[in-house]
Amino acid sequence: MRLQGKTALITGAARGIGLEFARAYLAEGATVTLADINAVAVAKAAASLGPQAHAVQMDVTRQDSIDAGFAEAVAKMGKLDILINNAALFTAAPIVEITRADYDRVFAVNVTGTLFCMQAAARQMIAQGKGGKIINMASQAGRRGEGLVAIYCATKAAVISMTQSAGLDLIKHGINVNAIAPGVVDGEHWDVVDAHFAKYENRPAGEKKRIVFESVPIGRGANAADLTGMAIFLASSDADYVVAQTYGVDGGNWLA
Repeated sequence: MRLQGKTALITGAARGIGLEFARAYLAEGATVTLADINAVAVAKAAASLGPQAHAVQMDVTRQDSIDAGFAEAVAKMGKLDILINNAALFTAAPIVEITRADYDRVFAVNVTGTLFCMQAAARQMIAQGKGGKIINMASQAGRRGEGLVAIYCATKAAVISMTQSAGLDLIKHGINVNAIAPGVVDGEHWDVVDAHFAKYENRPAGEKKRIVFESVPIGRGANAADLTGMAIFLASSDADYVVAQTYGVDGGNWLA
C-alpha cells in the first residue's frame, strides 16, 4: 500500500470526486479527513468509510473556517502529510451576462479557497519538518478559453499558475505541489454543466453531455475512479521528484 501511515485532508469530499479520492486513499493505507461545507453530508460520507476516515466542516471561502478545519484535522489524525484541494464551483454565461456576484462566488472557492488551503497545509507541513504533498484540482478548462465558461476557465487557469508558483516556492521545504487537470467527468457536477448549456445553447437536457462525452478520444467521459490513480501517484513517494506540474487525466482531450 503506497500511502501506508500517511494522513490526508481532502476538501469538497462529501460526494463525487473528493469522496472517491478518500475511498482510494483509505485503500492505500492512509488516514483521511474529509472536509466539506455541508457538515451533515460530510459526516455521513466519512462514517460510511470506516474508522480511518474523519469529517470536518469547512467553508474554504472563510479564513476562520479554514484555520479551524485544518486544526481539527491535525488533532484527529496527529499530523498532515497530504492535501487535495478539490472544493470547486462551476458557472457559465455569455460575457455580456456575467455578474460580479457570480464572478466573486466562484473565484472565492476555486482560487482564493485553493490558495489559502495550500497556505494552511504548507504551514503545518513546514512545522512538522518532514515535507508533504499538495495536489490541486485544475481542469482542461484551465488550458483554454471557452465561449460560455469565462469565469470557470479563468479560475482553473489560476489554479495551474498557483500550482507552478507554490511548487517552486515550497519544494525547498520538501513539499511537492502538483495538480490534476481532468477532462469531462460524469456525476452531479456535469448535470450542472449540462443545465447551463441547455439554457444558453437552447438544447434539450442531456444533449450537450452526450455530444461532449462522445467526442472524448478514448470514447467516453471519465468517472471519478479514473482520477484516483494520478491522485495516489502524486501523493506517494513515487512522485518525490515531480514539482509544479499539472497532469491531464482527460482521455486525450488536451495534448500537453
